Amino acid sequence: MEFILAMHGLAQCEFLYRGDNYKKRVKEISTAWNQTRQIKRLAVGSMMTPEYSGSLSKRVNEIISYQNLRIEKYLQVVPSELELLKQYFEMRNLELEKRIEQLEEEKMHLRLDVDVQKLEAEKLRKGKNKANDDLDSLKTNYKKLCLSIRTAGLG
Repeated sequence: MEFILAMHGLAQCEFLYRGDNYKKRVKEISTAWNQTRQIKRLAVGSMMTPEYSGSLSKRVNEIISYQNLRIEKYLQVVPSELELLKQYFEMRNLELEKRIEQLEEEKMHLRLDVDVQKLEAEKLRKGKNKANDDLDSLKTNYKKLCLSIRTAGLG
């Protein structure tokens, strides 16, 4: 079976727009042109050679693949709102993970800075304590010296 467009009344297309039935003829011709007719194809034997059949199917496949490529340009998949939100949240999640890593690294550096500051403060505290001990020792030595000068009558 093969579908063809009906050519009914094409040869008689030239007629005068007057007379009794001209509107009816115009209507018949236009409806015939708009209809698709189905005809039976009688095949007694193979009317095509195998080479022609192969080249025809190859050509049909090429035409179909070309049409599919042209159609695919226009049939791009538009993501749904849910997919768009999912992509946004995944992107935002990655950004936040990077920010968390940066903050953790900064936290580690700050802890190291705090440890260094504690060590320096401990050294300063020990130095202060030693300086206070030395000052106390000098004061006691000074008092002893003053006392020995008085007792010796030099002062």
